[in-house]
Amino acid sequence: MTKVFLSGAGSKPLFEQVYEYISTRIQRGEWKDDEKLPSVRELAAELEVHRLTVFKAYQLLKDARLVYVKDKSGYYVHPGNRLPFRDIDSPIVSSYIQKSHLSEIHRVPATYQFSYALIDPNLLPNRYFSEYVKEIFDLYPKVLSSYSTVQGDEELRETLSRYFTEQHRFHLPPEDILITSGSQQAIALVARMLVQPLDTVLLERPTYSAAIDIFRQQGAQIIPIDIHPDGYDLDQLEQVMKQFKPRLFYLNPTFHNPTGYTVPAAQRKRLVEMAEEHRCFLVEDDPFHDMYFQQEPPTPMFTYGTEGYVIYIRSFSKYIAPGLRIAAVCCRPALMNHLFAVKSLADNGTPLLNQKVFHHYFTSQRLQQHIEKLRIALAIRKNILEEELAKTDWKWHSPAGGLNLWIELPETLPLDALLANSIGQSVSFVPGSICDPAKRADSWIRLSYSYINEQLLRDGARRLIQIADELEQQTKR
Repeated sequence: MTKVFLSGAGSKPLFEQVYEYISTRIQRGEWKDDEKLPSVRELAAELEVHRLTVFKAYQLLKDARLVYVKDKSGYYVHPGNRLPFRDIDSPIVSSYIQKSHLSEIHRVPATYQFSYALIDPNLLPNRYFSEYVKEIFDLYPKVLSSYSTVQGDEELRETLSRYFTEQHRFHLPPEDILITSGSQQAIALVARMLVQPLDTVLLERPTYSAAIDIFRQQGAQIIPIDIHPDGYDLDQLEQVMKQFKPRLFYLNPTFHNPTGYTVPAAQRKRLVEMAEEHRCFLVEDDPFHDMYFQQEPPTPMFTYGTEGYVIYIRSFSKYIAPGLRIAAVCCRPALMNHLFAVKSLADNGTPLLNQKVFHHYFTSQRLQQHIEKLRIALAIRKNILEEELAKTDWKWHSPAGGLNLWIELPETLPLDALLANSIGQSVSFVPGSICDPAKRADSWIRLSYSYINEQLLRDGARRLIQIADELEQQTKR
């Protein structure tokens, strides 16, 4: 099993990664000029590496004049290597201020937009929203003059508490729910709460690309765990937990992004048992739960948790009201107290107006009608895309819900050239390497069928296939 260290460069020798870890801390000022550094033995124990690895890293640091040696005393920080605050373009800073590669793809304008895992705005009840907002101001005339509490609007949390109890059969008092501005903020808050530099974190391979960026930014050592149409290899996963003692496992088990796979109920229960046994938190991200086409998915893993090792993130941004950016984090009191503190430092509370608008729409009869129509519309669009792709030799697993297809392309098709040529012809998609913690999914792409209308979907698929055919012909010449 390959560990992916701070930089995410699993191919780098381990002593070089330790070198970067130490030099970064020196240049950020965490170790001061002339301060004694940990001994080789101490640092090797802390990082769980061989002492020779640390020794080689220290020799590199000495050669780079970042540290100096005092005989029979140890290593010390060489003066004058602290990073100036103004030097925002320094590689040290840019390695910590990680770029979101998915956001770079999203910035590319395209007529045939297959990279957005979002709902077509025309499928949402926009006129109803605008009328509803007016009612909110009548019900809460001071809503724009008030902050929300940090934990979130009490009325909304009480409603969500009842909803989770009725829908998923887990008892969750309002005190165990925190409202965030979307699921991405929720993941970031959990990462800040639980993950310190060099902590081991498990991520599915492939996974939501923003999660990779978030955990790397925290300095996590990432171990990829393969996900398959029938879930995970639990024997392999248990060996990883025993060997590496991970801090957490971030997973998206229901209509998984990007693959569309759904982890079966039996595995969910066993995963929770394993997490509790090995004291590894499960961070369950569940943004597509209601987007099923025929059969409801299994209940969340949080249902099976008894010892507080499951943190449940439920986003409603994708299909209810994306502009409101409402998500909920559910966890037990021991964690909630810490999460509350992290949220207060992040933004001191999600906007109250957004929560009130969401709450009253969430409890309306109109919402249920909207979700039922939306499921039908998404199923139709998925079928259209699959009809067009069936004319190729590309491979995929047809999902039972969600917004994406995870496509395996022929190895003879160069993905970089396909992306460049597609963007040149106004077709956008997500290359698989963006979703792979190990950056190796070079023959895979994610196509989202939810954002563009049915005609654009069909035309865009045909154009993408034509571009791919032309590329394959060129490679054969």
